[in-house]
Amino acid sequence: MNLAATIDHTLLRPDCTEAQITQLCQEARAHGFASACVPPCYVPLAARELSGSGVAVCTVIGFPLGYNSPRVKFREAEIALAEGATELDVVLNVSALKSEKLEAVKAEIEDIADLVDVHHAVLKVIIETALLSETEIEMAARLCVEAGAHFVKTSTGFASRGASVADIELLRRVLPPEIRIKASGGIRTRAAALALLAAGADRIGTSNSLAILQQDEITLT
Repeated sequence: MNLAATIDHTLLRPDCTEAQITQLCQEARAHGFASACVPPCYVPLAARELSGSGVAVCTVIGFPLGYNSPRVKFREAEIALAEGATELDVVLNVSALKSEKLEAVKAEIEDIADLVDVHHAVLKVIIETALLSETEIEMAARLCVEAGAHFVKTSTGFASRGASVADIELLRRVLPPEIRIKASGGIRTRAAALALLAAGADRIGTSNSLAILQQDEITLT
């Protein structure tokens, strides 16, 4: 397996610098990562650095809390796509989900999904599994499918925990095969990444990409 091709090489710290984002993109190009995931303000830089590389330009929308106005999130998505993003990781409105405003949650995702499809881009919806019960995870996943998301993503990395094997197994049971899963948050070792992939994840989001690639390959038992 080409592990690098499953990884979104990520830097979303609030104190990251332009030089660090440039380095991230150079590393993504050199190792053939699936994408470089950068803050929205650095999308134009990432688009220039990754031009012609085959590495996707990924950014986040409504990050990290997700309860922005739908109009704000839609405009964020418009700007990111216009500036060169090809993958959007959009934070679901967990507050609205828990308030049982399911149609509002679905409508917000649908609007962004339609926009993404026009740009032939990829939509990943972050449902923040750390804040949800199993029933709520299933509900969020089904809303993502109905709304037209391409991926369901576990975590922002800013909650109390990130992805777990149990989260991935639950999502894989609930989601149809064509909807992919991105595991993210707290993935620091090759063993952890491989365990999540074995459980059904298609993509790994991590800021520890280089360390993961450098570790000895581990056979899961």
